[in-house]
Amino acid sequence: MSSSPSSQTAPKFTIKALTQAVGQGVTPRMVRHYHQIGLLPQPARSEGNYRLYSEADVQRRQRIMALKQQGFQLAHIQQMLAPATDTTQVEPLVTQLQQQYQALLQQLVRLRQTATALEGLLGRDFACQSLQAEALAQLRLLDVETQSAQTLAADLWQHLDGAVTDHPEDFQAALRRLLPDLSERPEIELDVLSQMILACGDVGLSAFVRFSPDAIKAARQALTQGCTVVGDVPAVVASLDQPRLVHLGCRWQALLDDVHIDGVVTAEQSFWQTNKHQQQLEALAEGNIWVVGYAPSVLMALCEAIASQKLQPALVIGLPIGFSHAPAAKRWLMQLAVPYITTECALGGGLLAAVALNRLSASLIEKPDCHCYLG
Repeated sequence: MSSSPSSQTAPKFTIKALTQAVGQGVTPRMVRHYHQIGLLPQPARSEGNYRLYSEADVQRRQRIMALKQQGFQLAHIQQMLAPATDTTQVEPLVTQLQQQYQALLQQLVRLRQTATALEGLLGRDFACQSLQAEALAQLRLLDVETQSAQTLAADLWQHLDGAVTDHPEDFQAALRRLLPDLSERPEIELDVLSQMILACGDVGLSAFVRFSPDAIKAARQALTQGCTVVGDVPAVVASLDQPRLVHLGCRWQALLDDVHIDGVVTAEQSFWQTNKHQQQLEALAEGNIWVVGYAPSVLMALCEAIASQKLQPALVIGLPIGFSHAPAAKRWLMQLAVPYITTECALGGGLLAAVALNRLSASLIEKPDCHCYLG
């Protein structure tokens, strides 16, 4: 006989047992606070007046923690978890989330300005470091009471920039000082990541790029065997290092082979206008390397073909641009049993995708016997 609904949700957890069941750093104090603000319903009480919680309370607390970790505010979480009888609650919540997003964006701008200032200080190569010390010394002597922030910044950069015309920039020296500790990554993977950062000028990219454990090995094997490199649009194919691909015996082609495709919008429209591109995608030979840098729908269709076992690429470099479809396609890609290089965000683009493939082919030619990725 099946148990009744009331027996399935019968209180059985003390507040301590609740926090242990939820985990994720939850404390009894946090639980009591959530009761006070109405995010958690008041629990039943034992004869000794102890709070008692059910399995449903544990699940609700886990949902709260999951949404909180995604960055949602408690007031928004409360609305999300409230029973909704119609769609009238959705629009006000979306408006609130838009306001929160704009506030976060302003914080990111301020943090980006701070990071830019630190990059200007820390990213100096050896030839500039004497001026770096001199500029910091001068900064201590500036009369901040009589100068605006803009004037202070102008004086600082005037000193720091005094030596940049004397020599070329040492990019590797700058990256050594700015990148986090990536010593656990294989040498070739680190080389690809460094070149991607130099292509976009954003050191923060290192926190979002993801390589599957077998990505480097799969790329080198496919390139050695003279695979075909398939780009989603002609602009990506035009950015490939074609002389090196010729040297390796590889070919290349664009899935959306239309010279009128000049960006993300036209790429998406072209893919959706006809089903011939879907048929072409599934007809391509096994073992190709895909370089997707524009159209998220191409990556989505590619993931669908892989999931249904209609296609098995050697490697997918999935870096399309977009703010909803692209991140969703990248998350799907990382769940599939296929070697990949992608990002856990909207960051991407045709240049980044091509740079990743170009560095993989260059490292194969320069270091054909390197096995750092097998460690």
